[in-house]
Amino acid sequence: MTTELDPQTTIELEAAAFRSLVEHLRARSDVQNIDLMNLAGFCRNCLSNWYREAAEAKGIELSKEASREIVYGMPYAEWQQLNQREATEEQKVAFSTRQPGH
Repeated sequence: MTTELDPQTTIELEAAAFRSLVEHLRARSDVQNIDLMNLAGFCRNCLSNWYREAAEAKGIELSKEASREIVYGMPYAEWQQLNQREATEEQKVAFSTRQPGH
């Protein structure tokens, strides 16, 4: 059974899903961006880029740093310092052999 949603409800549900995804990624700082890229083909940086592109499509200027802070919940450099680890050789190999995309 498919429920027919009006456009405003669709937007609200999509926004709620986005907020849940961002909250989940913030809570899972143990999952590195390279892991996300290798498994899903996107990472937190991709998400922040898509957010910035959506803002720009609406005529809203948003810097790369500002969009990353929205996704990471803090300045990107701070997140890197607190959470980012050096990629393992296995992660680097998986990344270099994955299908092109982002």
